[in-house]
Amino acid sequence: MRPLRHILLIGALTAPAGLHAQGPPSAQATAITTAPTIDGRLDEAVWGRLMPLAGFTQREPSEGRPVSQRTEVRVAYDDEALYIGASLFDDDVSSIVVGQTLRDASLNDSDAFVVVLDTYLDRQNGFVFGTTPAGIEYDGQLAGEGVGGGGGGRQQRGSGGGFNRNWDGSWQVATTTDGEGWYAEMRIPFSTLRYGAGGQQDWGVNFERKIRRNSEQSMWAPLPRQFDLNRVSLAGTIALEAPAKRTVTLSPYLLADGFKDYQVTSAEVDYSRQIGGDVKIGLNQSLTLDLTVNTDFAQAEVDDQQVNLTRFSLFFPEKRAFFLENAGTFSVGTSRSAELFFSRRIGLSGGQEVPIQGGARLTGKVGAFQIGLLNIQTNDVSRLDEDTGLQEQFAPANNFGVLRAYREFGNRTQIGAIMVSRLNTSDTDDYNLTYGVDGRLGIGDALTFDGWLGLTTTPLEDGETATGTGFNDGEYGLAGGSRYVTRDWQISAGYRQIGDSFNPEVGFVNRRTYRHGNARVLRHVRMESVPWFREFRPHVSWSQFWTLDGFSESYLVHFDNHFQFENGAFFQLPGFNFTGEGLEQPFEIREGIVIPVGSYHNVDWEFRANTNRGAPLSFSAGWSLGGFYSGTRFGPNATVAYRYSDKLTASFRANYFDVRLDEGSFTTSVLRFNTSYSFTPHIYLQANVQYNDDTEDLGTNIRFGWLDTAGTGLFIVWNDANHVGTFERTGILAGPKQRQLVIKYSRLLDLTR
Repeated sequence: MRPLRHILLIGALTAPAGLHAQGPPSAQATAITTAPTIDGRLDEAVWGRLMPLAGFTQREPSEGRPVSQRTEVRVAYDDEALYIGASLFDDDVSSIVVGQTLRDASLNDSDAFVVVLDTYLDRQNGFVFGTTPAGIEYDGQLAGEGVGGGGGGRQQRGSGGGFNRNWDGSWQVATTTDGEGWYAEMRIPFSTLRYGAGGQQDWGVNFERKIRRNSEQSMWAPLPRQFDLNRVSLAGTIALEAPAKRTVTLSPYLLADGFKDYQVTSAEVDYSRQIGGDVKIGLNQSLTLDLTVNTDFAQAEVDDQQVNLTRFSLFFPEKRAFFLENAGTFSVGTSRSAELFFSRRIGLSGGQEVPIQGGARLTGKVGAFQIGLLNIQTNDVSRLDEDTGLQEQFAPANNFGVLRAYREFGNRTQIGAIMVSRLNTSDTDDYNLTYGVDGRLGIGDALTFDGWLGLTTTPLEDGETATGTGFNDGEYGLAGGSRYVTRDWQISAGYRQIGDSFNPEVGFVNRRTYRHGNARVLRHVRMESVPWFREFRPHVSWSQFWTLDGFSESYLVHFDNHFQFENGAFFQLPGFNFTGEGLEQPFEIREGIVIPVGSYHNVDWEFRANTNRGAPLSFSAGWSLGGFYSGTRFGPNATVAYRYSDKLTASFRANYFDVRLDEGSFTTSVLRFNTSYSFTPHIYLQANVQYNDDTEDLGTNIRFGWLDTAGTGLFIVWNDANHVGTFERTGILAGPKQRQLVIKYSRLLDLTR
């Protein structure tokens, strides 16, 4: 029997002034031989023998002060898993905000307990596990301390880099509440984590408690208020002995569906069934091989409808689970503007699904390098040509490959490279290559520089000559940026340039042939003497696009001030914008409405506000009003959200645009209704209904999920697209367009020995 190693805090955490001077706290986890039952009660003898970690300090609202409610955390481990027990005492239990009972629901609008584990102790990456009084599982992967590349920007849900909330690990959590507070109990298997090797080691760790009624966030390892839990370079450390095991898991699935397309001549129901699955093999503790066969995405969320009043492509984030895991490893470029690898180019073409035969992904650490390899093979797709009655190829069979490697140094600094390829396996002369390098340099805690350079190669047809101009015949893109962040200031600036033939076919570029500059200065002004008001945030920003010849395509100069209240309510005022749009070619913004060549300079103002989103009923609203090209634009939006207990949530959002130009006028809108009912933290029913006034289509997506672990389980999905417009306006008869019913069951089998 191994001796118990009680948790020892290094240094007394007493006065806020001494916290930063003494450095981050350290502790030692306790080895146990009898695992606790994960029921959220913390009443077993094993927990009572452990010394608690305490001394939490506030990050918000009063940096450095002790947490307002007593908080204790205990940590233990055995040969299989890490165990974390949190006692979150509260002298006003009736004011605890339970939140929504749904996996990965936002933790911003409820009380919560969150853990970050920097298992490599590289001070940049980690795993995040969290829960609320409702007992939900919230988890994600952290890359580069949560900061995206190419001049800034944090990762949004479903995109690459930064914080990836869509990663679903296999772990357990349970919570309970009594008259003294609430309690959380976690079991995190070592097989879910990745770390350097087995044996005695130190991990970076931090714990966060959120008390929603005070908008309070308190940490075990103190953090300045300008940083959040993602700042693992300031985390504490915990000593433990991790086992040396090779993880092997199998996730098979069975799927059956019926699909009917009402827009074809013979609208017969197409029934199909499919078997496939994923295999995860731990080659060692830090290197993982993922294999997939007949990859399916039936339970993925549908895309949100968007209104496009610009000349450029919209960005729709990735939502498919296989591509979301370790997405940060493959992230290079400027998020949502110029990404060298964008996984939605694989398995999707023109919004239509392209079957994936199979693929492999290798990710992890080799020595000092983080590596990622991805290879996916897709089938070809044909569809019926209504004019000829013949099948025509819609997408060829392609092989997609990605090779990524980067090395991390201290203080947020890293340098790396990427290569991305697409090869038509039926025609080897049809291919596309993308190469890139990227890097980040951290100076002190406040200043960060980053940048990237990308090149592409696209073969020419016989006798064809390159039409691009400049470096590499115009097949290039580059960007650089800087950020300076302190308690009181946020200052950033960036530059990006995209050549006229830059063509990352497995990436995303929303526009080409431009230079772009931006800058922003924001000041935090705290109001410590006003208990119900938190801060003002006056700021000014500038963003401008030019063609490579120097013609100004668009610019925005923004003056604003944000007002933030203690309960989370917010409004902005005045939100003045000086805008400009330059057209070298006529722009048909809507059918029959063509804006002529010229430069257009305007002024508009915007307003946004929301009530306390932690309340059962909340409202958000905003608008933009002012000049737009040759006329005006009025764009109001509003959202009402309701939560009943922790079971039922519903929201309705409306976006409306009224555009009046010298060349013509039009209105357009998007309406969206979302609702979710959670029977338990693992069983839910969700509905998403959207109406787009441009297409006059009404779309419905209903999903029932009975989750097991790591995103597996039973899924029943109903998709329905109806046209509700008139034939005179749209040229389409009113009625159903497509309907689909999908039933899928998947299971995680842990074969680790």
